Amino acid sequence: MSRVQLALRVSDLEASITFYSKLFGTEPAKRREGYANFALSEPPLKLVLIEGEPGQETRLDHLGVEVGSTDQVTAATTRLKEAGLATFEENDTACCYALQDKVWVHGPGKEPWEVYVVKADADILGKSADPSAGTGSDTCCASEAVEAEPVAGCACGS
Repeated sequence: MSRVQLALRVSDLEASITFYSKLFGTEPAKRREGYANFALSEPPLKLVLIEGEPGQETRLDHLGVEVGSTDQVTAATTRLKEAGLATFEENDTACCYALQDKVWVHGPGKEPWEVYVVKADADILGKSADPSAGTGSDTCCASEAVEAEPVAGCACGS
């Protein structure tokens, strides 16, 4: 199983949950403080909503591809490196209330993409690592956390 992930940073989480519940005809698969996700089989999409600052317009946080196993993340990492893309790996990281293994790359417009597997549920939102500074950011899966071009081979969580 794999599906595309679209993560949005929204100013009004409750209004966004209401809207997307109506749009897709289903309730979120997961709801936590400041966070919700819709795991849709048709179309195959994981829509992630992350609570942002009040009054700000909704914006893209990051994009991703959810896969079914760590082996698939490893295979994607190898393929991306062989294609000459700079990668940034995170293993056993808590992100978006889930324990994940993932690899990050950036598109030509600096848009952050992750290929990830959810290994287990987690009780915390978590923090993504900043590949440029080697520290955690204050937000999970925030595009600011991975905005700098990562260094291939660095190892340090949607």
